[in-house]
Amino acid sequence: MGFGYVFPGQGAQAVGMLADLREAYEHIDERLLEASSIVGEDLISLITNGPSDRLNQTEITQPVLLATSVALFETWVKAGGPTPQAVAGHSLGEYSALSAAGVFTFGDAIRLVNERGKLMQSAVPEGSGKMAAVIGLELAELERLCRDTEGVVAPANINSPDQVVISGEADAVARVTDKVTEAGDRRKRVVPLDVSVPSHCELMHTAADGVARLLQETNMREPKFTVVQNFDADAAEGVEGIRDHLIEQLTNPVRWNDCMQTMAQLGCEQFVECGPGKVLTGLARRIDRSLTATAISTLADFETTLAELTR
Repeated sequence: MGFGYVFPGQGAQAVGMLADLREAYEHIDERLLEASSIVGEDLISLITNGPSDRLNQTEITQPVLLATSVALFETWVKAGGPTPQAVAGHSLGEYSALSAAGVFTFGDAIRLVNERGKLMQSAVPEGSGKMAAVIGLELAELERLCRDTEGVVAPANINSPDQVVISGEADAVARVTDKVTEAGDRRKRVVPLDVSVPSHCELMHTAADGVARLLQETNMREPKFTVVQNFDADAAEGVEGIRDHLIEQLTNPVRWNDCMQTMAQLGCEQFVECGPGKVLTGLARRIDRSLTATAISTLADFETTLAELTR
């Protein structure tokens, strides 16, 4: 059986996350201590006590999610978890996947995503951008609505056949979502996302320039196993290709639906979500009900899944 490991992006964070796993496996807090020294903030206290407003700031969210996700993956492997056939990460999670595959060292990855978060935060004035999930509308129709709407707005996360996140200027996003709901069709829903920056659209152009400079200054290695990247939903090809796709990722949509299908074509039959929450496990079922996915974000789920997959 081939195993695919997936790593969540922003939105998976929450005060109190991974509490029982952190108590049972000290390696997670060891990684958080290392990340804290790099970003200059007590991430363990922030995860344990909040405040959530600070945890949700992009420059903090990104290193927190990478540290916890990579530490959870390392803990899983050390406990005997199966070797990956392929890995992928959703948005920010792509950096976690690349770290798990050995492309970045842990310290370099934390520095990268901390600075990436700062660049993204400063790319647009606070409150001027917005993201919203649109459920129940075909991608082609949503793309048409975005094209026909004044201002910057476009699909940002193509998560499943019936769930697409749009991103852009707050007023433009609101105009599109109003069009989606004005017909009164209950099968079509809009869920505003609590994010501090509008990711994966042209508003991130200046951030992409900064990330390009950071990546040129960072040592990168060939991945130890296959990494499927967001930009083209294909297996990464070489360090230069990985770098180029990470830059493109900031201003182009995350093709998560296609990433999961690619991993399945590569032989992944069982998916394991490494990180807080169960967002990607839920999306797997929306993408293809034949996909089997499990989250390991609680101690019970971690130990039960480990026992099932290693027996």
